[in-house]
Amino acid sequence: MAPRTLEYNATLEAKVDMSDVLAVFKIVPDTPIPDGRWFIPGQYLTLGLNNEAKPELGSVRRAMSIASAPQQRGTIDFYVRYVNKPESDNPLTHLLWNMKPGDRMSMTTRAIGKFNIDDTIGLEDERLKILVAAGTGLAPFTSMVEADIEADPKADLSSYVLLHGASYPNEIGYKERLEQLARDNGLHYLPTISRPKEAPEWTGDTGRVEDFFKPERIEALEQAIGLSPGELTPDRAVIYICGLTGTIAMTIERLLGRGFVPFHRKIRRELGFDDSVESTIYYEQYDNEPVLKVKDPDELARIRALLPSS
Repeated sequence: MAPRTLEYNATLEAKVDMSDVLAVFKIVPDTPIPDGRWFIPGQYLTLGLNNEAKPELGSVRRAMSIASAPQQRGTIDFYVRYVNKPESDNPLTHLLWNMKPGDRMSMTTRAIGKFNIDDTIGLEDERLKILVAAGTGLAPFTSMVEADIEADPKADLSSYVLLHGASYPNEIGYKERLEQLARDNGLHYLPTISRPKEAPEWTGDTGRVEDFFKPERIEALEQAIGLSPGELTPDRAVIYICGLTGTIAMTIERLLGRGFVPFHRKIRRELGFDDSVESTIYYEQYDNEPVLKVKDPDELARIRALLPSS
């Protein structure tokens, strides 16, 4: 049986390189982009390509969070990292990096996903939204803040705390734009790099993005975002995480003691949370496997010990 091929329905307008391995792909669908708020910031589409150089490998499709605001017209933007060591024999990013403006591709037409403010706490919730991004996990969060700016260029973004981690300074995407939103609209923006020894020119925060929540650093984070020591609790904030599984897991673990509760049903059940307890940690995940090792009795006991004492 011949490998299945995809029908193309979109065109690459531009690839904007941010580093050797990071780029924004600006894509134009054949069907005009609908008017209004046609998707909810935080949702994703699925991109696909046929491997024309190795047709025996067929096609490949991957879900990608939308990085642009729903009000943006002309293109739909995706923030993508080239995978140097792919697990697949037919990695999508290797095909994407060979594309030129004008090349054709496949893209789903209906955005989906519940990783957004509308479907979690609701737009009227006044608590801080702490957005924890590792690498290209930044994409859904740029969509969120840009959607507010598109609706009102003078929008107050002070309810957003955007923490972005990357390996090197040149991998902190959208940095200038986010710094502008911090200056002009009150966005709390804290980028950090995990390999500062290789970037002596860097004067900002260091460590992985989840390190902001280390016990010895969390008070400094609270001060930076306008909270008093000990105020980073579910009464004042909700957490959204997008990125590596390790980032998601460690962020959850470091915030359990503050009373934050992950949304994942299996994790909640194993940790003993009643269904009536509000979820206050949400994360993007394309499968249903728990990010915490709650199936391992020893790990479960260790994680349970992190919960606040009653």
